[in-house]
Amino acid sequence: MAILEIKNVVKTFNGITALDKVNFEIKEGEFFGLLGPNGAGKSTIMNCIVGYLKPDEGKILLEGNDIGNLDLSYRMNIGYVPQEIALYQELSALQNLKIFGGFYNISKNKLNERILSVLKLVQLEDRKNDVVKNFSGGMKRRLNLAVSILHDPKIILCDEPTVGVDPQSRNAIFEMLNELNNYGKTIVYTTHYMEEAERLCSRLAIIDYGKIIAEGSLGDLLSLLEKRETIKIRKAIESEMLVGSLKNLGVLTETDFYYELIPKSKYEMNSQIFSELEKFKLPSHLLELSRASLEDVFLTLTGRRLRD
Repeated sequence: MAILEIKNVVKTFNGITALDKVNFEIKEGEFFGLLGPNGAGKSTIMNCIVGYLKPDEGKILLEGNDIGNLDLSYRMNIGYVPQEIALYQELSALQNLKIFGGFYNISKNKLNERILSVLKLVQLEDRKNDVVKNFSGGMKRRLNLAVSILHDPKIILCDEPTVGVDPQSRNAIFEMLNELNNYGKTIVYTTHYMEEAERLCSRLAIIDYGKIIAEGSLGDLLSLLEKRETIKIRKAIESEMLVGSLKNLGVLTETDFYYELIPKSKYEMNSQIFSELEKFKLPSHLLELSRASLEDVFLTLTGRRLRD
């Protein structure tokens, strides 16, 4: 069952189309990703869902109801984790949670229970009385997440929640979101990092210049590619001798630093390639095997890299 449906949504700013007839739906309990470069329209979609922006055309349905016809109480179903840190820097973590919790119609006892619960989830129990301005970037991000789920929403919107954090904090955020998803929460996650989308999302849509250009599971999107695996051969004296032979075994492209060979076989490496490599005694450190990725899907569909 679809908990959220985006139907032909259009949004323009000063004549520039930010969203161009965007269509997708998200099932209840799904971990859904929106993958695209900066400026693709990801944040605009989030702001339309939460009601900060109104679409020029189209509808957004929450459990079958057009949010344009609902009063603001529908936001109780949604937790929003914005890109920017939205916290009172001079106050403690606990004070922040009490202030933001006061915006919801939650009894004092229930709010105190929720505060303890979210502090435990984001692993900030022992820092609850510390002033936020002294937190690391990762700790602020985790507290930002805690604020967004105080009211126990059905849907959690995460707009690039790992921007500017270290790898350890990023992994901690991933674990927290997966735990919430395991509890049955629907997660909508925007990112321009393909590695995050591949790791977290059960299904995703790729957006570029305000248009959805592909949608499905990781397997669905990778199936759009002819290639499944490639061999990269770093340029060196030894590899120069191979070029003529390898051209007959697949599609060979060249960059400043390496050759990339896409084998003719769609699903498995061609053993002839390895025979050629052995024949010329190519050192193993010059070789790199890589599988197709979302980056390759984006390149195939748009003609450019995700971070161009």
